[in-house]
Amino acid sequence: MADHKLTDAQRAAALAAVDWARIDAMTDADIARQIAANPDAPADLSDAPAEALRVIHPPGGVSVRGIRAKLNLSQRAFADRFGFPLGTLRDWEQGRSQPDAATRTLLFVIESDPELVAAVVARHAA
Repeated sequence: MADHKLTDAQRAAALAAVDWARIDAMTDADIARQIAANPDAPADLSDAPAEALRVIHPPGGVSVRGIRAKLNLSQRAFADRFGFPLGTLRDWEQGRSQPDAATRTLLFVIESDPELVAAVVARHAA
């Protein structure tokens, strides 16, 4: 699929073509019905218990993005909370580098008990 950029005029025309009154009139039930009828819509996991949100790790590696998403933290918040440089975290998530063995172990501990690790990091940062 080609990556197309819209011009300002195309963007304005697309927004003008939207029936905003119809969208504003939609109820939650209408939205839920449309989502249920769409076979391409991803499952709604917003109410899923935390233990149901498993992180799939690549063989021999760790899904840093998956752990961060499970904790519902931004890159900056995750980096600050657990003491990682933000740029390093970005490199891991974008595949430019991989955490070393000791860091992978720490990331697995963060996945298992994030509050413990955050408390230890905070105590040693003070």
